[in-house]
Amino acid sequence: MTAPEIYVRSAQETDAWTLSAIHIAAIKALPATFYTRKELLAWRNYLDKPDNSIIFKYWKLDTIKVATENEIITGFASFTANELISLYVHPHYQRRGFGRILVEHFCSEAFEQGFYNVITTASLYAEGFYLRLGFMPIKRVPHYLGSGLVVPVIEMQKEF
Repeated sequence: MTAPEIYVRSAQETDAWTLSAIHIAAIKALPATFYTRKELLAWRNYLDKPDNSIIFKYWKLDTIKVATENEIITGFASFTANELISLYVHPHYQRRGFGRILVEHFCSEAFEQGFYNVITTASLYAEGFYLRLGFMPIKRVPHYLGSGLVVPVIEMQKEF
């Protein structure tokens, strides 16, 4: 038996509920190691249940790519030009290559558009993940959550 293939496709409006569910689940799964419970709650917009009516308020539909396995959305990334804006993988699918494939897809598209580097602002949890993918830390910067809370994140860059 062969392993299922991972596909990347553009997000569709009908994916809104699933994207919201992934966003919430990924943040809920994080321990209060780098950020407080209050900060993590704000990061998920104080939502406990998916809300498809607001997901595209935070990310534009045409900037989102989703990773799928057997037609199930496992994670998503939002990016424009050479900036990775967000990356979330459902906890059930983490550590199985979905995040890596989404980042590689983003890097490939940026390179095809003529960029020779890409940037992102990573949560403190994700720094090691991006380091393993060849990103280098630049500096800590503030990330402003919708609630007015400010949390530290790491600006990172990868050159081709």
